Amino acid sequence: MLKYYNYDIVFQEIPDEVTLAVNITNCPHRCVGCHSPHLHLDIGEVLDENSLDGLLSKYGRQITCVCFMGGDRQPKDVATLAKHLHQHTKLKVAWYSGNDILPRYANLFDYVKVGGYKPEFGGLRSRTTNQRLYRNVNGHSEDITSRFWKK
Repeated sequence: MLKYYNYDIVFQEIPDEVTLAVNITNCPHRCVGCHSPHLHLDIGEVLDENSLDGLLSKYGRQITCVCFMGGDRQPKDVATLAKHLHQHTKLKVAWYSGNDILPRYANLFDYVKVGGYKPEFGGLRSRTTNQRLYRNVNGHSEDITSRFWKK
């Protein structure tokens, strides 16, 4: 069962989108230097179709995208929520995964970020990052990580 700790409307996680970022708990990765170590714990409220619809009833007109921040212990549950969003909304759907490769269900998302945080490489804003953000375009994954780098 997926659980979330909190959520926020953000502007920097997905380029060109106003995103409802939902922080999912029980992260299996335990990255050194993690900015949210409390998300390692199995805490929070249940995240299912009903609770997600409740969040959307508050923010649906203000956002263009929903991003699941985590959920790597229950990828099938994250995929189910992505399907639900695609069936019932026109929102784009993103998944920030700490896995090093595209998750099994990546084709269900408009955007997927992969790669655990490694302090020596930096986050997405660093040109040396090990992390990648992909946009799904007609069934093909396009690496758009460079959109985070200042010119």
